[in-house]
Amino acid sequence: MQGEEVQRNEVRRNEVLRIRNCGLIGLLLGIAVAGAAQQTTSTRVYREGNSWIEESSGTLPAARVLRVDVALGSVHVQGGGSSGLSYTLKKKVHAGSEESARRQFEDFHVSAARSGDAATLRAEFNERHGSQNMSADFALQVPRELELVRVQTLGGGIGVSNITGRVEGETAGGGVSLENIGGAINANTMGGDISVNNAGADGLLKTAGGSISVNNIGGRLTANTYGGSLDIGTVKQAATLQTAGGSIHVRQVGGDLHASTAGGNVDAGEVAGAVSLKTAGGSIRLASARGPVEAATAGGGISLLKLQRGARAETAAGGITAEFIGSRDSFTDSFLESAAGDITVYIASNLACSVRAAIEMASGHKISSDFSELKVTSEGGDYGPKQWYAQGTLNGGGPVLKLRTSIGDIDIRRAAQK
Repeated sequence: MQGEEVQRNEVRRNEVLRIRNCGLIGLLLGIAVAGAAQQTTSTRVYREGNSWIEESSGTLPAARVLRVDVALGSVHVQGGGSSGLSYTLKKKVHAGSEESARRQFEDFHVSAARSGDAATLRAEFNERHGSQNMSADFALQVPRELELVRVQTLGGGIGVSNITGRVEGETAGGGVSLENIGGAINANTMGGDISVNNAGADGLLKTAGGSISVNNIGGRLTANTYGGSLDIGTVKQAATLQTAGGSIHVRQVGGDLHASTAGGNVDAGEVAGAVSLKTAGGSIRLASARGPVEAATAGGGISLLKLQRGARAETAAGGITAEFIGSRDSFTDSFLESAAGDITVYIASNLACSVRAAIEMASGHKISSDFSELKVTSEGGDYGPKQWYAQGTLNGGGPVLKLRTSIGDIDIRRAAQK
């Protein structure tokens, strides 16, 4: 009996120790979580005109990733030299009294925490539909060396600057502004413009209701808008640009360029690769290209200059000007056609090609050439439709250059020596 009593006492002692250990572990975990989510917050409420402002601020320890997810408000993230993260939030409401304003402020709850490598700032309404009488503005100061900044808001603009890592931004009701971003960028808005000033890697930009402007981007660029123009500076690699309702202007592309619009002009500068330019309602201009070129418009002229390879260009209502300056071995089969417009080509003296040119309804129009190797002839009477033709080989012949217009002149000129 005495042995059994000793055994029972031992069991009870072990159970007490287990409970104490569990409590200690829980306390330590709680301390660890609290430390990870450490923050100091100050809040003040004051009146500004007919509105009330609640201004609150807080801090978080350093993190590699920042996530901001808010149901209302604009978000501005500024990178700097600090090792920690701080934020300031200004809520604004129109209310008759401070008490009424405070009740509305309480409906918009903000939480900040850090978990693992990520710092998270979240703001949401306590009530399902929130307050249509409130606006908010988040300003965050963060370390420049963040690996990722991801911002989502349902009701405001997004601004991020001076971050060495990647940036992702999505808003349902505002513009996006990104500046001095070292990593890849991904921006999407349903209701505003997108602006990028200096990005070091690839860019993916999309807006359903605004324009897109890019100053300089160090990688590939894909930009798509359903309701605005595209104004692009320098893209170090390939670019794909598309708009359903505006013009496209791009200064320099280090790779291939694909640009299309349903309602504007396309103006491209220097392109290092292949080029595809299309518009349903405007003119097309290209300053230079090292790769083959395709250009098509239903309502404007086409100007393609300093082409080192061949080109295919078509317009239903405008003239075509093309300048071929490539070496004798770089030229490829080319076709220029206008339904109602003049065609003018400039051909380098050393370019080897075979020329085929025709005017289908020449009434008052003709073909002229600087090259004696090309034979120009005509068919038809003085009072009826007349056709003009030109054909021949330059520098022994090579890829075919076809020129055709229904109504207009064709001029074949010798390109100026560089």
